Formats: sequence, structure tokens, C-alpha cells
Amino acid sequence: MFEELIAGRYFAEFLAMAIAHALAVMSPGPDFAVVSRYSVRHGARTAIWVSAGIGIGILIHVTYSILGLALIINQTPWLYQLLLLVASAYFFWLGWNAIRSAPIPVNTGDVKIEILPVVSPARAFTVGFLTNGLNIKATMFFLALFTSIISVQTPLVVKAGYGAYLALATFIWFASLSLMIGKTRIRSILLSHGYWFDRVMGVVLWLLAIHLLWQWWQHP
Repeated sequence: MFEELIAGRYFAEFLAMAIAHALAVMSPGPDFAVVSRYSVRHGARTAIWVSAGIGIGILIHVTYSILGLALIINQTPWLYQLLLLVASAYFFWLGWNAIRSAPIPVNTGDVKIEILPVVSPARAFTVGFLTNGLNIKATMFFLALFTSIISVQTPLVVKAGYGAYLALATFIWFASLSLMIGKTRIRSILLSHGYWFDRVMGVVLWLLAIHLLWQWWQHP
């Protein structure tokens, strides 16, 4: 199977999938907002755990897409509407926590920045996992991916390999974003302007939640 992939039998399919995923993962969304917030407020290490949760969350979408459940979700109005409501409530909760964040004490000199309270790796991972797992945008993306780009005839082992790539590529992108924001002067600049960044990210999450509610309202 690996030889067939290298020989080009599935290479074109993989390349199309990888390009579509790259464009999707770099577009603004709840994953981006959560990773950015945790990078600024809690640092790169915590944000990398959030990124790991997001990457593993991708496997949820891959699994139900391979099993054909994504199509069932899309064609079952009550189930789709329920997911919209759950996701909207979760994003509202994340946004509320961001908006009500207290000012952050910042040392802009040579003193190490200390941010409290400390977020445990397990909690950070769970936030990332739930953010991606409840992302309806991701559900629709993978539905399109596994019905238009990835052939039904593609062997299960190849699809599983695609899923592993998607999870890893997602983690690498958001881990890189975590390091770019949380380990550079960008973080100090954002922190020095107070807690407005948290509130902006909270508003972004609320706008995403409102968009989901609007979809719920419009969905037949």
C-alpha cells in the first residue's frame, strides 16, 4: 500500500486533501481563537497542550467521516440542530471566560513573566479537544473532504493514514502558532496592553456562537 502511494496511485488525492486542509486550518475559527488566547495568557507550553487536544480532536471527525456518520449527521435535521446548540453553548462559555478575564500583571524587563492561575496540561488538552470536536465547521469540512476529494474506493488503511496526517499537520500548525505567539516578543506586546486581547478573543468566540445559533434558526 505504501509503494502504491509513493508510485502516485493515491498521491494526487493526498495532495488535494492536504491543500484543502492547509487552507481550512489556517482560516480564522474557534481553534485559532483558543490557541491565540492561551498562548498570550498562559504561554507557549500550555497552548501546545491545547494544540495537541485540537489535533486529537481531528480524529473524531476523521473517524465518523470514514464510517459515513458525517453524512447521517448532515441529513438528520434534529441531530444536526442539537450539535449546533451544544457547540454554540460551549463557544459562549469559552467566550464568557475570556471576556471576564482579570487584568494580567506584566513585567516587561528581564524578569520572567508569571501568569496565574496555572492551567494544567490535562485541562488545556481538554479545552483543545472539545473546541475542535464540537466545531461544526470542521464537521462540514470533513463531510466535503470524504465525499468529494477522497474516493469511496480508497482503502481503509489509506484513509486512516490520511487521518493520521491531518491530526499531525493540525497539531504542527497550532503548536507553531503557540510558539510564535507565546515564545516571542509578540506575547509581551499583547500582554503589555492589558487584558483587551482576552476580551477580543471572547468576542470572536461569541460571534462564532451567534453564527451557529443563526444556522440553527435557519436550518429546516
